[in-house]
Amino acid sequence: MKASGRPERSDQPESIEFVPKRELERAQQENEKLRKEIDWLKRESERLRRELESALRASKRQAAPHSRGEAKSNPKRPGRKPGRGYGRQACRPVPSRVDERIAVPLPERCPHCGGGVEPESCETQYQEEIIRRTVVRRFDIAVGHCRACARRVQGRHPLQTSDAVGVGSVQVGPEALTLAAILNKQMGLSLGHTRQVLSYGFGLEVSRGGLCRALARMAGRAEPTYGGLVEAARQSAVNGVDETGWKVGGRLQWLHVAVRRWRQDFPWQCGICCKRVWSCGIVMSGARSPSTACAVPPGE
Repeated sequence: MKASGRPERSDQPESIEFVPKRELERAQQENEKLRKEIDWLKRESERLRRELESALRASKRQAAPHSRGEAKSNPKRPGRKPGRGYGRQACRPVPSRVDERIAVPLPERCPHCGGGVEPESCETQYQEEIIRRTVVRRFDIAVGHCRACARRVQGRHPLQTSDAVGVGSVQVGPEALTLAAILNKQMGLSLGHTRQVLSYGFGLEVSRGGLCRALARMAGRAEPTYGGLVEAARQSAVNGVDETGWKVGGRLQWLHVAVRRWRQDFPWQCGICCKRVWSCGIVMSGARSPSTACAVPPGE
């Protein structure tokens, strides 16, 4: 009898598997490759961790505007390089029109020695300047009533942006509203910065709330155009799609843009600028709040 409690020993001999030398070498090479990749990932993780800590520290301390961190020990000389390193030489093109012509006479005396000056030739110089001036229009609106229903009727000029009178009789013109829409919606400026651009650049004073309400009215006028653009994009066989990040209400969301190009005689018109639409972008955010952007044909 076999003693109880002791494991029975098998009479079958243990089998030993032999791995071919070629497979063993390949496994060792893969093992060595994986070990090197692990070491590289560890070093890369440590480097990124240090950069993240440095960036977090830099974000919590004040720095000069446009600061790029530590200065280089041997910086290159700023500006264009002489000789072939200068690159392609270019200059501003001559303007196609001249609004003001100013004659610049010679001084009576030489500014260097005080001698007399003899005329020789005449050189031309152009200057392109912006005028910081706000145009104020007064609309004398005729008011009457209907003979049939006795309701109030008043006139409307194409340059008017609103029918409001009384407390709302001072309005902002279409050119200023168009620039405000470009600054706020296309270039991403806040309403406060848009207000400052209009004030510093053109002397036009407008509040942030006034700009917000005016842009909302513009969006309402562009609603029919937007509906047509959405329908055209849905029926299009090909649309170019792109996406970008955009903050809505302070929260980061994704904007998905579908763009298509039409022929130049396409009948759609923009509800804001009333020009023929050459291309459009239909923008949809994560909050399902759509907006559009249009471009007109060249030369219009």
